[in-house]
Parts: sequence; C-alpha cells; structure tokens
Amino acid sequence: MIPAGLTVVLLESMMGAGRVAWAWTCGAVAVAGMVAIVQTAARPNVVPSVMVAVHASLLGVAAAHVRRVLAAGRPARGAVLILNWRDRAHPQGGGSEVYVEEMARRLVAGGRPVGVFCAAHHGAPREEVRHGVRFVRRGGRWTVYGWAALYHVLGRFGPHDVVIDVHNGVPFFSPLYCGRPVVVLVHHVHQEQWAMWFGPRVARLGWWIESWLSPRVYRKSDYVAVSSATGRDLERLGVDPERITVIHNGAPEGVDIARAARASHPTICYVGLTKEVPELRVRVIGRGPSLDSLRVLSDRLGIGDVVRFDGFVGETAKTRALAEAWVLALPSVKEGWGLVVSEAAAVATPAVAFRLGGLVESVRDGETGILVDSFEGFVEALRSILVDEDLRDRMGCAARAYGAGFRWEESAARLDALLADLERELVEEQIRAGEPVLATPASGG
Repeated sequence: MIPAGLTVVLLESMMGAGRVAWAWTCGAVAVAGMVAIVQTAARPNVVPSVMVAVHASLLGVAAAHVRRVLAAGRPARGAVLILNWRDRAHPQGGGSEVYVEEMARRLVAGGRPVGVFCAAHHGAPREEVRHGVRFVRRGGRWTVYGWAALYHVLGRFGPHDVVIDVHNGVPFFSPLYCGRPVVVLVHHVHQEQWAMWFGPRVARLGWWIESWLSPRVYRKSDYVAVSSATGRDLERLGVDPERITVIHNGAPEGVDIARAARASHPTICYVGLTKEVPELRVRVIGRGPSLDSLRVLSDRLGIGDVVRFDGFVGETAKTRALAEAWVLALPSVKEGWGLVVSEAAAVATPAVAFRLGGLVESVRDGETGILVDSFEGFVEALRSILVDEDLRDRMGCAARAYGAGFRWEESAARLDALLADLERELVEEQIRAGEPVLATPASGG
C-alpha cells in the first residue's frame, strides 16, 4: 500500500500545480496492470506480486514526472501558448499569421517561452523551433481544433500560464479545457464571409458559433482586436468593451525600396481592371479559394496578357512585387486591419480599398491611398492614381511615413503588459482562495 499511497500524493501534487502530462503514461501503465491482474486472477499466489509491481511502476512514472518538473523549474516570465489554425509558412497563411509570429518572436525576446499550435501542411515539420518560438503542427483545416483540445488534456503542450486563442471564424473553445487565463485575438468578424464561402446551412451555423456561442464561452476572457473597427464589431456581439484592448499591426522594418524600382508600365497588385490604361499589368499574388475562378474569368475575358497570377510567393518576392507596383488594389469585403496595406506602405506604394473595417485606420483616405464605397469608385480610384504621377508619388511618400509609425515592438510590449496583468490577477485570486499559485507574475515590458 505504501507505493500506492506515495503515487497518490505525487499525482495530487502534480494536479494541484496544474500539471497533467503524467496522465498519458500513468494511464498506459494502469491499463497494462489491470490486464496483467485479470490474466493472473486464477493464480491467487501471483496476484499480490503483480499488484505490487503495478503500484511500483506507477510510482516510478509519477516520480519521473515530478523530477522533470523540478529540474525544469519555472521560467522568469510566464509561458504563453498560442492556438492558431495556420502558421506563416502555410500556403494560405496571411496577415493573421504574420501578426501572431511577429508578436511571438518579440515575446520570446522579452524572456517568455512561447509555443504555437497550428494545422499541419505539406513540407512543414511536425515540430520545430523558429526564432525561439516552438511550433507544433497537427490536424488540418477543421481537425486542428480537436487536436488542440486533445493535446492540452494530455499535457503535451507543457506548462503555460496564458493561452492566446486566435479566432478565425471558428474558435478553439480553450476555456472549456484550460484553467489558465485566455486572451482572444480577433482580426475581424466574419459575418459577410460565411455566406461567401459556404452554403446556407454551414453559413448559418458558422455565424451562430461566432456571433452567439463564442461570446458566451469566452465571457470571462480578455480580447485583443487589431483595430478599433474590430473592437466595435465585438461590442455589437455582446463582448464587454472593458475586456477589449486594441493592439494594431506593426509595419515591416528595414525594407530597402531601392532594390526594386517601379515597373516601367502601369502595374496593379491583386485586382483586375479593363484596358483603360495603356500597357496595364495586373499581378494577383496569393493562393486563396478564389484563385481558380479568377483564372477561369481571366481566360473567358481574354485578358491573359494583362493579368499575371503569381500564386503563393515568399516574403522577398512579395516585397519586390509591391515595390514595383504603382498601386495596391485591395477589394476585400472585410479586413481587421489589412496588413498588406502596411507592407505596401513600407515600399511607398499607395492603396485603393473599400471603406470598411480596419481599412479606415490603415489607409488615410486621400493621403496614403483612396477608400471607396462602390465598384465604380474602386475602378475610378485606380485610374486616378495610375494616370497621375504626382498624386501617386505624394500618396506613396505619405503612406511610408504613416506606416512607419506602427511598430511591432510597441504592439508586442502592449500585449506583454496585458499578459502580465492577467497573470498578476490570477495569482491574487489563487492567494485569496488559498490555492496553489499556478502562474508566475511577470512585469510588463
């Protein structure tokens, strides 16, 4: 009975400290032990020895976990787990993934251990460390959410003090299985996009999850919105404004625009236009659900000599394309911020976009680009920039100056301060309740 009693003490201590990684191995040993006991039930003289062996094995496993925890100690800053459906290297990764990884890199530089859990994709290792950030990839577009819950319950993520749950329409519902503070990161609300990409039933279900279920599951969580527009959308969904912090995207740093001169012929990145402008060239960059239909449309209209589909490109190639472009066309129906606007601004390229969401913050209408309210206005805005060199240069210079005011270091510092506040609040609650202290209080950067 002594091994069994010691095992119970060690496991209760681990649970009290918020550690559950032992469940996987202890469970396997317990199942194997039960099978051995059943098989030897007909031999009464052997059963006691088998039971002692099983208890001793469980004690050994529990002791091994305790030793690892004691040896690792706790980090100087609170560890962060980020749940995001994709990473930056994913072929369909976008501004959301850039935001997450730019923040993660700087949190690591500030002394916080950071892990990112995301979906697996072709050519990417199941686990790797980049810029000090640990990446774990499992599952696909939809199954990544189940894998996240399973790995958390089994303790496969290791100790962490805060979870950043990134919402891309479908949340990870981390408060249902994680007892740590949860920060919800939202780029934009997807109301219009559900009906664009899915059938009526799926669209209704998705919007119900995002607009009704999610705010209730995360009612005690703090939110980070990348723009004031996204913050207002969250308020309309019933999120307490006191729990919303706006932290903008940063701008690319150290970009040398001298390496890529403007194209000699009128060039637009991303959206099509008729041949009103002589020698017009349109470059569509990226790989999304509309790519195939856009290619079909290009062939049907007979504008294959005008439109070029680059597909997924690396950061260097994207920067060069934006630098060569005379204007960035961003016809999105919803953007939390529009990181590509900042990327274009870094190489002095103005933008044309619709007047919606965070674009009213990332684009200064009439100064760094043009915001419009209709398709006709979109076409006219592109034409005006393409034919007016002085306007184009003036807006490009203003865009670069405005974009330089948004720095990733400042955004990461604000996020770090929010995480530190949550950790301190948790410690205070645990002390008042007489519970074991699970989080490490960290000073904001």
